[in-house]
Amino acid sequence: MDWQSRKVHAVCALVGINLLYACTGICTKMAALSEPFSWSYVAWFAGAVAIIGVYALLWQQVLRRIELSTAYMFKGTTLIFTMLFAALLFGESITIPNIAGSIIIIIGITLLSRA
Repeated sequence: MDWQSRKVHAVCALVGINLLYACTGICTKMAALSEPFSWSYVAWFAGAVAIIGVYALLWQQVLRRIELSTAYMFKGTTLIFTMLFAALLFGESITIPNIAGSIIIIIGITLLSRA
């Protein structure tokens, strides 16, 4: 596998890892909707902690393959995924400023990745 395709695979993995990290928002929202310190609350909270642990391990593996500045450039995708999860799973609204912010994030990633 050549250098360019390895970098593409690493960036795709990075976006997938950010998608996984956005799932912590689902767990914490579900914990917030549960009775404090009930079994469901503890389970959702534990799920969030487990996801963060897996995310941290995967993040370290991706950093072995791409530069830190490139990895951080894609952190904004987590906000987009979180916004989509909030709308799809919890019925929260996506506003014009949310859409504008998402577009700015995507344009920023596109511009910086070409540089």
